[in-house]
Amino acid sequence: MNELVVDLHISAEQYLRLYRGEVESVVARTLDGRRVRFPAGALRGFVTREGISGRFRIRYGADGKLIDVQRV
Repeated sequence: MNELVVDLHISAEQYLRLYRGEVESVVARTLDGRRVRFPAGALRGFVTREGISGRFRIRYGADGKLIDVQRV
């Protein structure tokens, strides 16, 4: 299993676009500078009135498929 860590700051308005299906994935930079893309739906449990903000661990398998996203 592999892990990446990202800091996310997504406003409520931006997440609404994801929620409506206008955008399917999130693209972010990891703390070590790599770019990662993952399904927006993986963040659904972290949404507040202000949107999504914080540091997250993205875990994925050897096949590159997402396992889960956790708040750090």
